[in-house]
Amino acid sequence: MAEGDAGSDQRQNEEIEAMAAIYGEEWCVIDDCAKIFCIRISDDIDDPKWTLCLQVMLPDEYPGTAPPIYQLNAPWLKGQERADLSNSLEEIYIQNIGESILYLWVEKIRDVLIQKSQMTEPGPDVKKKTEEEDVECEDDLILACQPESSVKALDFDISENRTEVEELPPIDHGIPITDRRSTFQAHLAPVVCPKQVKMVLSKLYENKKIASATHNIYAYRIYCEDKQTFLQDCEDDGETAAGGRLLHLMEMGIAEAASKACFAVHIMKLPF
Repeated sequence: MAEGDAGSDQRQNEEIEAMAAIYGEEWCVIDDCAKIFCIRISDDIDDPKWTLCLQVMLPDEYPGTAPPIYQLNAPWLKGQERADLSNSLEEIYIQNIGESILYLWVEKIRDVLIQKSQMTEPGPDVKKKTEEEDVECEDDLILACQPESSVKALDFDISENRTEVEELPPIDHGIPITDRRSTFQAHLAPVVCPKQVKMVLSKLYENKKIASATHNIYAYRIYCEDKQTFLQDCEDDGETAAGGRLLHLMEMGIAEAASKACFAVHIMKLPF
């Protein structure tokens, strides 16, 4: 193991131990080997009005030269509100490059939730949905997102200097694999910007079988030449840590290849 990798690994372990000590049961280990963790954050521990689950995966380069890969999961977090929170987390990373930032991220999210609770009350539908998903969160701290939400989650701005690509990239469809009552199918597309990921998702969801699939999992990893870094994200769609594992495979397998997005579809077969 290289000296730099050993140093990053030690710093990660120290940060993970600190997070577990600070947040106790709120902090959950999803996959220790893949370094995937999740924490449920609320505006008030005793009487929470707003709750959000932050899932992170720590790449080998973190905290030295790469940020954590993260997902923000909450039924109410959409559109501009999601984009604003993501921008806040990314700004914290930029201001603290090379430092451990998970605690800063969690407390920033908590501050946002506290401000939100002081300004607005969750509607009955949102509150009911939040309570229902909090029950699921007790088990695995992963909140399921519907395909439509997954598309909207990608609706954010990227570098002003980067040229937007409007064309839908070609999509390769894998051969469906059936195991017992479940069918799995993979899809692959070359992408150069998050907008293309959104376009590919929209195209895939035109297929009714895909749109109604039990779990639509995806990950993308785009190399930004101007910043010499990777833009990447993933979606579990209720299948615990599946998106993170898919992204991890991409990091291992296509580091020298062109930027790509992988989509995995899990379709439950109904008995005849």
